[in-house]
Amino acid sequence: MTGKMSKSARAILDGTAGCACLSLRGAARAVTQMYDEILKPSGLKATQFSVMAAVAMEGPASMTVISNALVMDRTTLTRNLKPLMGRGLIKSSKGQDRRQRPIEITSKGETVLAGALPLWKQAHDQIVTGVGFARWQGMVRLLGETINLSH
Repeated sequence: MTGKMSKSARAILDGTAGCACLSLRGAARAVTQMYDEILKPSGLKATQFSVMAAVAMEGPASMTVISNALVMDRTTLTRNLKPLMGRGLIKSSKGQDRRQRPIEITSKGETVLAGALPLWKQAHDQIVTGVGFARWQGMVRLLGETINLSH
């Protein structure tokens, strides 16, 4: 392969320039990297912070409830919970029957989350300031509407 792209392939790619998926995923990666850098002193990554916050707000709750709150499939949630459980920040407990294993934050997890909150706020404020408050509010509304399109 010469590395040159055919005219038909170029035309296809040119048509994806405004792709919603590519744009949203690129923005998500950039924002995640920024949050990861700012959250670094807490020992949490942005995804871990989000999972812990959802568990703290929803828990004790089922995997389904937490995955729905995060707009995340259960497999991805399980993969994200494992290191948090390994660190003793999140735990699963016995439910009303064997099939239920509600997830909840531990006291250690609450302490770590509380310590990370000012760092999260710093990252959040950086985004809101950069975009502008009114535009940020509009973005949040539009992102919510976009998420609802998938349901």
